[in-house]
Amino acid sequence: MLPPVFGVLFDGIAYGMLLFVLSVGLSVTLGLMNFVNLAHCAFAMLGGYVTVILMRDLHWPFFATLPMAFCAAALLSIVVERILYRRLYRASDLDQVLLTIGLAFISVAIAAWFFGTQQQPITLPSYLHGSFNVMGLNIAAYRLFLIAIGIVVTVMLIVTVEHTRFGAQVRAAVDNQRMARGLGIDVDRTFAITFALGSGLAGLGGALAIEIVGLDPQFAFTYLVYVLIIVSVGGLGSIGGSFAAACLIGVSDIAGKYYAPQLGAFLIYLVMVAVLMWRPAGLFGRR
Repeated sequence: MLPPVFGVLFDGIAYGMLLFVLSVGLSVTLGLMNFVNLAHCAFAMLGGYVTVILMRDLHWPFFATLPMAFCAAALLSIVVERILYRRLYRASDLDQVLLTIGLAFISVAIAAWFFGTQQQPITLPSYLHGSFNVMGLNIAAYRLFLIAIGIVVTVMLIVTVEHTRFGAQVRAAVDNQRMARGLGIDVDRTFAITFALGSGLAGLGGALAIEIVGLDPQFAFTYLVYVLIIVSVGGLGSIGGSFAAACLIGVSDIAGKYYAPQLGAFLIYLVMVAVLMWRPAGLFGRR
């Protein structure tokens, strides 16, 4: 029989995988493109509401809504990138923060107008509701599914961003746009695809988050804090760092609620401070 701490560890890793899917897109865009996108969780919220509409009103199965949540967030991000973000690539961090935080406020207001302020529940398939016992450890099927999703996303991103021609083009375009254009790289298209990838993953994370943390118009701000913590602790531009940070923050959050409820969510801030005092650039920060 496994001790109860293994159950806390499992739940924490599952929660961490959800946070990883939500945050890794911002790690890519902020770390590789040097763009501060505080509207990142607004795209996650969009993915969540797309899933709610498709399941509740159109009776789509849960798994069919996940690609649509990804695509909806990705397509909207392409429009926003082309109209707004592209103008601020060389602007100051403050300009980028003011624009994107304004977009986050607008997204919250729009969500509240159309969907109200109440939580938006969904009904998962029965096989994701159940659980099974392994050596006295109760394994929830949906949390195991989240862990599997997190691992798959990690592998795909590492291969795509760090070991392909596309990833090299993104880094070249960020370092020197004029040189990249001279080499024949379509910088505008490369940046648009990168934003679409990051925002699409946020949309997927928003869809996956409904069952665990719920969905309401404040989602864009509530989980922006977690996303920024993970990006900071993991290190800018590091997918592996975001994965490790998400696991650490997820386990810390769940363990704190189990063993130190008087601290509440404050434990994750203590972890963040401790890690950044030890490694100011993050666990796997490159700069």
